Amino acid sequence: MSNAGSNQDPLDFVKNMWSSMGFHLPGMVTPTLDVNELDKRIADLKAVEGWLRMNLNMLQMSIQGLEMQRMTLAAVQSMGQPSGQGESGPNPFASAAASAAMWPWTFLQQATTAAAGAASPPPESQEQGAAPKPSGK
Repeated sequence: MSNAGSNQDPLDFVKNMWSSMGFHLPGMVTPTLDVNELDKRIADLKAVEGWLRMNLNMLQMSIQGLEMQRMTLAAVQSMGQPSGQGESGPNPFASAAASAAMWPWTFLQQATTAAAGAASPPPESQEQGAAPKPSGK
């Protein structure tokens, strides 16, 4: 028995085995002593980590948006149903959704009415005229 085979690096044996089959070892398996190569791998993995975190954040935001949409629909459905009745079908929901869709118009009407009321002076000041009341000193 010869000790020449036992002095070989086990990693070289694996590399030779894989390369003879036509496969290359992935870069993560083969260790390196080159600092520049390690820095490159670290930078690449940090880029992948950032990409995964961004996708995770987008996924979480999508889930939260869908949950908020579900809660809003449930709230609109519960507002549209009469308090004494249970599930009575889509008609209360349709009327509640229609009234909820009209909130910009309602808000605009209220704002216009409030602005018109603020533009006209109150009736008391018209009757008394423009003379200021004397202050009691």
